[in-house]
Amino acid sequence: MSRTRATAIGFVAVLLWALLALLTVGSSPTPPLLLNTICFTIGGVIGLIWVQVTGSWAQLRRVPLRVYAFGSIGVFGYHALYFSALRAAPAAEAGLIAYLWPLLIVLFSGLLPGERLRLGHSVGALLGFAGAACIITGGGVGFQAQHLPGYGLALLCAVFWSSYSVGSRLLGSAPTASVAVFCLLSAIASGLLHLLLEDTVWPIGALGWTSALLLGLGPVGLAFYVWDIGVKQGDIQMLGTSSYAAPLLSTLILVAAGIAPPSWGLALATALITGGALLAARASGTARVKPPINRTLR
Repeated sequence: MSRTRATAIGFVAVLLWALLALLTVGSSPTPPLLLNTICFTIGGVIGLIWVQVTGSWAQLRRVPLRVYAFGSIGVFGYHALYFSALRAAPAAEAGLIAYLWPLLIVLFSGLLPGERLRLGHSVGALLGFAGAACIITGGGVGFQAQHLPGYGLALLCAVFWSSYSVGSRLLGSAPTASVAVFCLLSAIASGLLHLLLEDTVWPIGALGWTSALLLGLGPVGLAFYVWDIGVKQGDIQMLGTSSYAAPLLSTLILVAAGIAPPSWGLALATALITGGALLAARASGTARVKPPINRTLR
């Protein structure tokens, strides 16, 4: 698979994550860990079906336990920290801090073998972050000291997902089908924590169950598989910067659905995110293309 094609496949995850907010609203009032359990169960089953169709069971048996541990901790840890952060701090500010992960991906990727951080990547990432800030803060009142624990959880959330994404590149020969195991282990962990920490409230009506099903099929299912392909075989710096399109597209979808009002801040964010993506694309285009990492797992 070419580097360009893998990058395009990885970007499908960004498009799917743009639906996360809308579908999460539709699945209310199901508590986050229970919703996590439902969605990751669906995502894991999708992976198992793919493994069965492609006859990849032997590949899964050859994957070291350290890979399964790494992937499961990354996938579960991100969502556990994200939902906890939004409970302990205002959603807008905590969400802004959590969305540092695309910027951190671009910066961390410069430490990978065969990659080099260029000025265009850094400037593009900063412009994209400024655009994401315009969307997520939405004229909020700003940070408040009493919410510092929540902000700390949101920062850990960003570090978790960016480290997982960049670290996945070093595990480049692990089959993407292994993500199915990540999802199933995350579902088990979420279910156990739900029983300990939450009251059970199942999705309500057709809207609730449809939203939960679509979450599991898309943003918390297929998205992880295509993202895995992108970060392992594609342009990880371009993917990190283009991830800023997720809050933009998510906001546009919420506006179209009548959940969020349009604003001038949205127009400014569009210009910042588009400009940042163009700068990053130019930086990637002028860089010397190197073959993707291919390590044999032992």
